[in-house]
Amino acid sequence: MADARSDRSWLPSFVVLSAIWGASFLFIKVGDRAFEPLQVAFGRCLLGAIALLGALALRREPLPRGREAWLHLMVIAVLFNSVPFALFAWGETEVSSVVAGIWNATTPLNTLLVALAVLPDERPERARVLGLATGFAGVVVVLGPWSGLGGRLLGNLACYGAAACYGLGFVYTRRYLAGRRESAVSLSAAQTLCGSIQLALVVPWLTSAPHRFPVDSVLSMIALGAGGTGIAYVLNYEVIRRAGATVASTVTYLIPLFSTVLGVVVLGEGLAWNQPVGAAVVLLGVALSQGRLSRPRRE
Repeated sequence: MADARSDRSWLPSFVVLSAIWGASFLFIKVGDRAFEPLQVAFGRCLLGAIALLGALALRREPLPRGREAWLHLMVIAVLFNSVPFALFAWGETEVSSVVAGIWNATTPLNTLLVALAVLPDERPERARVLGLATGFAGVVVVLGPWSGLGGRLLGNLACYGAAACYGLGFVYTRRYLAGRRESAVSLSAAQTLCGSIQLALVVPWLTSAPHRFPVDSVLSMIALGAGGTGIAYVLNYEVIRRAGATVASTVTYLIPLFSTVLGVVVLGEGLAWNQPVGAAVVLLGVALSQGRLSRPRRE
């Protein structure tokens, strides 16, 4: 793999990926106008699975094989798809897409917290502990308890719960699926397929049929599923392949920027002072926990 600092061929995919994932929170908000949260989650997962299966067919790659792999993929689908998709969709009925995007930025902190708790090779180094403390201080700032949470508490907790699921999912994937020969596209297609099946089992029982299908909500669902859960997964894989996982992980820093700009400009959402300040503190915590602010050692 070429040095990411000299080879910038990954940069367009990286920027588009950040924009797509940042826009996902706008699409969820618009989808919530016509569909129930579980329906938004199901549509997102199903359309994402269709897009990824199409990409897999074009690449002429098979789905993963083996009962054990599929059992793990079913668990991963719960943590990466069915539960967090539903939590974000419900959470955005209570809070703005801007706030939901900020909560998503806590994913690396949750991943580190779970990894330190369950993975024996992860050590609680000082920089990591400082990063966690800083990041969760940012969480408190985003919540703004001094202004009274009111009915927003459950919505905030739902969005944070979604990010916590992602953290669990990353650690579970690392522990049980690391080293498999299948490509990330193959595993992602299987994962979203499992999530679609899980949601298909509960949506008919817990939701009512939609009464209307406004164009903006339908298009948002297509963009959310095929784009945010389909094309974005492929782009993420491409960035990892060209620039490495470390560079790819920095997408975390741009997603809140795109989600905030789109929420304010397109949806006209308000922005309290504590939200961008808290987001900045969260991202500072992420940077500290990943060692991005440490001084390079001299040879």
